Amino acid sequence: MQLYITTGSPYARIVRVVVLEKGLTDRVEILQAKTRQTGSPYYDINPSGRVPYLIRDDGVGLEDSALICAYLDQLDNNPVFAFPADQVWEARRLEALVRSMLDGLAVLVREKRRPLNEQSPTIVLHETDRAKRMLDLWETEIGQPIFNGPLNMVQIVMVCTLGFAGLLSDFDWRAGHPKLAKWFDELSKRPSFASTAP
Repeated sequence: MQLYITTGSPYARIVRVVVLEKGLTDRVEILQAKTRQTGSPYYDINPSGRVPYLIRDDGVGLEDSALICAYLDQLDNNPVFAFPADQVWEARRLEALVRSMLDGLAVLVREKRRPLNEQSPTIVLHETDRAKRMLDLWETEIGQPIFNGPLNMVQIVMVCTLGFAGLLSDFDWRAGHPKLAKWFDELSKRPSFASTAP
C-alpha cells in the first residue's frame, strides 16, 4: 500500500501513528505528496489534492484520516482501536469534538501563513476563540477514562491536534491548561508520537 502525506499535515500524522502502532511499516510505503502546486503530478493520483491518501493493495484510493485509520485497524482482523458497543457512541462523540478543534486550528494556521496584509482578522479571531473554548473544555474532560485507558483514536487525534497547536508561535495552548499539558507531555513520549512529532 502507498500512503501519501505531507509532513506538516496533522491529519497525515494521525494515520502515520496508526501505521506505527499497528506494526504496518513493512506494508505501507509512505510517500511525500506535492500539494498546493499548480500541475502537481499528485493530482493525477488524488484529484482533490488532499492528504492523507491511501492506495490499497487492490488499487482503490481512500481519502480522510478517519476512514484510512479504520481500514488499517481492521486489516489483520484484530482491531485494537475499536470500542466496545457500549462505548462506541461516546468515543465517536469525543473524537468528533477533537476533530472540530483540529479543523479550526487548520484554518487558523493557514490564515496565519498568509502575508499579514492578506489575513482576515475576523477569521483569526473566530478560530482563536474557538480553540480557546475547546481547550477549556478538554481541561475539564481530560480525566475521563477514555483519555487514560489503552491507546485509542480519541487519544491519537488529541495528541496530533495539540502538537499542531504548538506550531502557532503566538498561541500558547498550555497557558491555563495544566492537566491537558501534563497529559499531552506524558503521551507524547510514546515512540509513535515522538517519531512523528511536528
